[in-house]
Amino acid sequence: METVLFLEAPLSCMDGAPETLAGVKDVDCAGKQALVTGSTNGIGRAAALALARLGADVIVHGRDASAGDAVVDELTAIGVDGTFLGADFADLEAVRGLADTVRAETDGLDILINNAGALIREGRVTDLGVEYTFHVNHLAPYLLTIELLDHLQPGARVVTVASAAHQGVSLELDRVTNVDRHTGVWAYSHSKLANVLFATELAWRLDHAGREVTANSLHPGAIPGSGFSRFLPGPIPRLVRALDSLPGVPTVADGAAELLFAAVSPRVADVSGRYFSGQRLATPSVAARDADAARRLWEYSADVLHIDEPLVESPNTRPVADDA
Repeated sequence: METVLFLEAPLSCMDGAPETLAGVKDVDCAGKQALVTGSTNGIGRAAALALARLGADVIVHGRDASAGDAVVDELTAIGVDGTFLGADFADLEAVRGLADTVRAETDGLDILINNAGALIREGRVTDLGVEYTFHVNHLAPYLLTIELLDHLQPGARVVTVASAAHQGVSLELDRVTNVDRHTGVWAYSHSKLANVLFATELAWRLDHAGREVTANSLHPGAIPGSGFSRFLPGPIPRLVRALDSLPGVPTVADGAAELLFAAVSPRVADVSGRYFSGQRLATPSVAARDADAARRLWEYSADVLHIDEPLVESPNTRPVADDA
């Protein structure tokens, strides 16, 4: 399990707020509307609060209403509008309901950060018949993003939180409905590969459709204080929490800075279809650069969700896979 938590952690050279660490503290987000999934704790919460300090109105998402209301209180204290919307990402109707409410209560969305995720140790499937981690980490944000496509403003950014854990696996869609060979680490890594492929494919299709919306993925770093260790067995969560106080260990602010950089930095305003790590463009694995796999994942996801394929491309427009 440790390999999920301690990969390519970007170390900040100074303490500070996420917007300072990301070099975006002077970016004006007044009038912008942001949705940050999984923002009742950890790096999602820190990113939501940082966006608020930059002036954005923020929709907080999670499953714990009391935690969500507490974040909204913090947003209100900053002086921006904050709303909590609850939704269990294992429940597709809840995801659709979340999108419906966002469309009904906002004029448009400028920032969508797909941050919510989980690592499920046990091999089990959701009501859809899909392995739980793949469902929550990929299918739910895929569906949410698709449901909100027409609500994204020109210049909007879609940021999907992946992980360096995507390296070392290839896309195996036949395994997401069969948990006979399940391991928690493989399922998590596979879902993070899906995140990178999804963001790349979304960027390609948005560009092909002439939409002025960017889509990127990122590795936020391995953050002991993020709360992710709660998914791990035995004494590991306690040991990981103890690391949070050690000098040089990446903090929640560091992780949130990665999200902010991709979401609002002027330096990457026109960058789409790329993967970031350490606030820099990075090269994901060969499997994550497979254009055919990205297309298959896109089509498979629509099929298993029983929706029409979104942003259908024209024939003969598929780029050659990048193996560089």
